[in-house]
Amino acid sequence: MKSTRELCGLFCSEMQTLTPRVYWAQRHKEIYLRVDLSDVQDLDVSIKEHILHFTAQGHGAKGSNEYKFSLEFLEPVKDEPVFKATQREVNITVQKVESQWWERLTWQLKKPVFLAPDFDRWLDESDAELELKEKEDQITKVSMESRVPHDHFHNLKRGYLFMYNLVQFLGFSWIFVNMTVRLFILGQDSFYDTFHSIADMMYFCQILAVAEIVNPAMGLVKTGVIPAVIQVVGRNVILFVIFGSLEEMQNKAVVFFVFYLWSMIEIFRYPFYMLCCIDTEWKTLTWLRYTIWMPLYPLGVLAEAVAVVQSLAIFNETRLFSINLPWPLRMSISFALILQIYLVFMFLGLFINFRHLFNQRRKRFRTKKRKTN
Repeated sequence: MKSTRELCGLFCSEMQTLTPRVYWAQRHKEIYLRVDLSDVQDLDVSIKEHILHFTAQGHGAKGSNEYKFSLEFLEPVKDEPVFKATQREVNITVQKVESQWWERLTWQLKKPVFLAPDFDRWLDESDAELELKEKEDQITKVSMESRVPHDHFHNLKRGYLFMYNLVQFLGFSWIFVNMTVRLFILGQDSFYDTFHSIADMMYFCQILAVAEIVNPAMGLVKTGVIPAVIQVVGRNVILFVIFGSLEEMQNKAVVFFVFYLWSMIEIFRYPFYMLCCIDTEWKTLTWLRYTIWMPLYPLGVLAEAVAVVQSLAIFNETRLFSINLPWPLRMSISFALILQIYLVFMFLGLFINFRHLFNQRRKRFRTKKRKTN
């Protein structure tokens, strides 16, 4: 027979419950438990009346033994825990009934001795709210993207826009550099033969610029159609009607200032759009694109207005483009009168486009500032 001491030791060992080390963390909707137990067998995890019961055979702090523990949660949880045993640990996920932040894990005020925070997954409430918001935003983004039909011509459209902006950039760069070099070499004499030196390239660029009306009209770009119409039509009236049709205007200094101001704006605008086509941003170029137009655009319109005013006397004298009304009116409308009316619309267009460009600039830099906070 066994001695009394042996029987007592055997009884005490059977009554002793071994508990593993348990690490926990939470989110608004979930509880994460990590049980420090390796080589787990006979794993049993269940939840009854918001109490989690854990039993497993494994290797823990007390060697290979059976380990048990129970946790009564602070608030109600769902009765379907998700658990997975790996070679080194057991991971358990418990869903909260209500999405809220708990001030502690267990109903009892005193924390169990085997329980400790899982600092690898630990977040405070504000960090958890930020993580939750990011997840919700990601789900919303994926949901929205799944609703939008896939554009099979996306890369083709971007390639076309990149090439268009590249060609325009090269064209206006040639104009700007050519005029600058001629100005340094010839001085003021370069003012009076600008048209004959530059007009062919300017014709090419401004005819090609009609695409800036077509592109937003077809949905290839998100800019408005009306601002594009105002700019393209306004420039082409000056180039083809005022300069192109009147030889007397082609030798005037105003041609130099109109062409130079146009090219100064475009050598910053087109490379900016080129980089947008390949999802690249150069901050200095972005700032110049949204800022340099503020002095240059009004000066360009002023130079165009000077050209229109200088052409009025020529149109009155030559009666070019005058409109002869049929009987019974029997009168002629001078094209100079139409240009005077056009001057009013020119400055109205300046106001519309200036406000459009200013709103673009404010929206661009306000968004950037918000992202950096």
